[in-house]
This record gives sequence, structure tokens and C-alpha cells, in this order.
Amino acid sequence: MICKEVRKHLLILLLLLLPCVLRAQVNVELVGESANAAGKRVELLCYEDMLTLQERVLDTAVVDSTGRFRLACYITYPRLVVVQVECYSQSFYIEPGRRYEVWLPEFRWEKNEERNVYLDPVALPLEFLNLPADELNLQMLAFEQTVDSVMDTMRMQLDFKYRRRRSAFDSLASAVQQRVPDGKNLFFNRYKAFLLAQMRYSMGFASRKQMLEKVLPQPVLYHDECYMRVLFDVLSGMVSQGLKKVPKWRMTEWVQSADLDRYLDSLGTEPLLYDEQLRELAAIVALRESLFDVDYDHEGAVRMLVALAQRSKWAEHRLLAERVVNGRRSEAGGRQSELTGEALTLVDVDGRRVSLDSLRGKWVYMSFVRVDDPNSLRELETLAHFKDSVYAKHDDVVFVTVACDREFQKMFHLLRNNRRGARYTWTWLHFDGNYRWLESLGVVSYPWFILFDPDGQRPYTVTPAPGSGFLLHAPWEKHEVEYNKLEFTD
Repeated sequence: MICKEVRKHLLILLLLLLPCVLRAQVNVELVGESANAAGKRVELLCYEDMLTLQERVLDTAVVDSTGRFRLACYITYPRLVVVQVECYSQSFYIEPGRRYEVWLPEFRWEKNEERNVYLDPVALPLEFLNLPADELNLQMLAFEQTVDSVMDTMRMQLDFKYRRRRSAFDSLASAVQQRVPDGKNLFFNRYKAFLLAQMRYSMGFASRKQMLEKVLPQPVLYHDECYMRVLFDVLSGMVSQGLKKVPKWRMTEWVQSADLDRYLDSLGTEPLLYDEQLRELAAIVALRESLFDVDYDHEGAVRMLVALAQRSKWAEHRLLAERVVNGRRSEAGGRQSELTGEALTLVDVDGRRVSLDSLRGKWVYMSFVRVDDPNSLRELETLAHFKDSVYAKHDDVVFVTVACDREFQKMFHLLRNNRRGARYTWTWLHFDGNYRWLESLGVVSYPWFILFDPDGQRPYTVTPAPGSGFLLHAPWEKHEVEYNKLEFTD
């Protein structure tokens, strides 16, 4: 017999080892080779859900000197993933139990310095090798090509600019079913049915009632991303803009008072939301929409989402509500310092590593530039003009410029070998190839400016540039207002 104390220690050991065992368990492998990506970091990403579209890193790898890399993960159902290198990405579906071989041909990684790849994206040119004929992505490709081909020939009957015909869409669905019939892959069969139904709904040939009663089966298929994407599309605007028996102004009252019970009860007046599970999911979608609607009290919506995250009987709803709240806090600046993200340290012009966390406790006016960009240089001149006066008056303010050029030497040449650089006597750092950090901060063009307060949070969603006159009335300026007494005379 094992004594209670020994059993207790064994149980604790098993609980500690369980996460390690789960992490080590993989059933999908992606093996790749590349022509000129040696030393670059490759990430395998997925979406946490199809409402918030928050990303999760499934695996990362660094391409070795021979150009090879390997990514692996564990899934229980086909799902959409993204392979990302720097600011280039490619998406596709993976299935449990499969091994994928990919080839990344020679690629000009400098394209992001010639065009804004966030406004004009450039796909990562991944090529899949040795795929079987019935592979899921090949079936999806055949389906999408068929839809595009049929819609091109029937554009007069289906285009929004003309009078659309229901019979034309029926012909489209029939042609797709004939050319890409259902097969053994049940996920693909549902994928095809859901996307065709979503197209029918978006064109006005199907009602919300038809979608919820006939197309989207119950209970909710949380694991099926295509199903959830269509369901969120159908629920969009259903509640937040008011119901038939509950007008929008009444909905805003419930949100302002954060009365979750009454809010959910009011949703029950809609026959399509009699089901408690679907009603609560619709409430989460509506409350998220309320965060972007000026007619609603945003703080009340957040409090209701927090309550849902704490007391919902469905684990999926608790996670979804929590992600919506966390996403909102992140957009508003959050409570966690954004200075201590992935890029804990960056290199300065002398090659020394500088901890970003060391900047906490001060106002940090951070500029993201490219040294050969004319707009960036103009703003740098304005910074140079104000730097001495700001530093003289405030010992808790620092200017930090992050050079986002691919080559470190560009920053070094500007600061050490250029007369202009002699004026830029503040902290300069190189982004060190950390595109993920730039993306997390929302840096999508240059120059870009972010102000961090002493707690490491952002007071502004978009921080004004120096050229706007922002430095004359920045938040670190303390203004004392004197109130003069008014004297009244007869």
C-alpha cells in the first residue's frame, strides 16, 4: 500500500508533467526548405476564434544554414493556419495526422522597403510538394476556382449593380455541386455548404431565419472555424441595432446599467434566440459591437462581458467574452506595460543591448523611422529642434527613435558619418528584425509615433507627430491655471 503522503507527491508530479506531455504531443508536421531564408524566424499561427481573430503561435523555428526548417503542432480538427516570415505570410488548412512538405523559393525580402505591404500585401510564396489528389487545400482550390468561373460568366445576374436573380444563384450552386461534388472528407463537404449558404445570405437570397434554422445546425460547432465564421456573420447586427420587440434605445439602457440578466431576457423575445446557448452567443457578439457604437456605454458593455466571462455555463463563451475584453483593453492601452513585449532589448548605435523595460518610469516619446525616408527625416529635424528645450525642462521625458531599416549600417552611417546625425543626440535603437514587435504596436507606415506614460501605457490610440505641434502641449507639460476673482461694481 502507498501511503497518503506518497500518493500526494505522485499526484503533484503528474500534474506538473502533464503540460509537458501535452506540449510534446504533435500530430501535424510541416517540413520546409528555402532558397534564401537562412537565419530567418518562421512562425506557425492560428486564430483563437473567428470573432476576435486573436492570433496564437503554434510553433516557431529558425531556418538553419542549409535552408531547412520544421514546424509541428497538435490539433483535433482541420483548422486554418498562417505561416509567417517577417511581414510576409501565407494561409492554408491543416488536418490532423498529416505531414506537409513545403518549398520557399528565392524571394526578395526587401520588398517591404519599396512598398507598404500592410496596405498592399505580398504573399509568402510557399509551394507544397507531394500533395495527394484528395488533399483538403486542393479541394478548396477547385471549389473556389469553380465559384469564380461561374460567377464570372453569370455576373450580370449576380452583380450588385444589376437586378440579381435567385434562379441564377441556384444555377451557381448546382454547377458547383456538379463540378466539385461531395466526397469522403466531411469537413470539406460542410465547408462548401457553409460558404455557399453565406454567399446566398449576403446576396439577400436567404433570411436570417433560414440560416439559423436550416443551414447552421445546433448545438453550436465551436471547433469548426467555417461554421463559426458564418454564424458570426448571421448574428452580426442582429441584436445591437435593436430587436423587433426591444428597440435600440432600450438595449442601450440595459448596457448602461450593466444589467446582464435583463439584457439576456430581452434577447429571449426574439424567436430565433429561444435557445439559451445561441442567445448567450448572440449577446457576446452584440456587446462586442456595442464597444464600437457611440450610442452605447462602453464601460457598461465591458462590465457585462466580464460578468459573462465569469458565470457562463459554456466554457467556450467564457473564453470568448474574456478575449473580447482583453482585446478592448489592449486597444485602449491596457494595464500591462507595452514596453516589455517580445522585444525586451534592442541594439543601440554602439552595438550595446538596451532594455526597453529600463525606460519605465519616464515619458517615452518613441518614433519609428526609416533613415532614407524624406518624411521621417523632416520629423527628425523637428525632434532635434525641440529636444534640448524639452530635456531642459523635464527630467522624466526621453526621446527614443527606432530605426526600422533592414540594415543596421544605415542607422550607423546617419549618426556617425553624417552632419545631420550630429543633431540627433537622443536614444537611437535598431529594431533588430523584430517585425512581430512592430506589428504588435501597430506600426504600419513611417514615420510612426507612440507615446508611453511612466507606467508603460499608451495615452493615445494614435500619437500625433512632432510636426503637428504636439511637443508644445504634450501631456508631460504641467499647466497651472490661475482663477481671477471677478469684481462686480455698481
